[in-house]
Amino acid sequence: MKLLTQANRKALPPLYSQDGKGMDAVAHVKFFGSGRWTWFITEFDGDDTLFGWIVSGLGADCDELAYFSLAELQTLRFPPFNLPLERDLYFTPKPLREAINEP
Repeated sequence: MKLLTQANRKALPPLYSQDGKGMDAVAHVKFFGSGRWTWFITEFDGDDTLFGWIVSGLGADCDELAYFSLAELQTLRFPPFNLPLERDLYFTPKPLREAINEP
């Protein structure tokens, strides 16, 4: 599965366009891995750099807003079955504060 389709790329706002909005920034794409690991993408540079909220598999104290690389995300594999990161096909854009509280 492609992590970002052409439609996703077009829908994502450019980097810094939601600067200062904090948890009111809109997440447009959601990726998930094994366990708790989840990425809510709010911005994209059109090439490789993404920005958004990371729900860490290490616990809530490690959750954060951060920049990350699409190329690196595509290399991730999760134990025990070496599964890749996936895009949530049913995710609809919403503010981060709503997105991170969904089940």
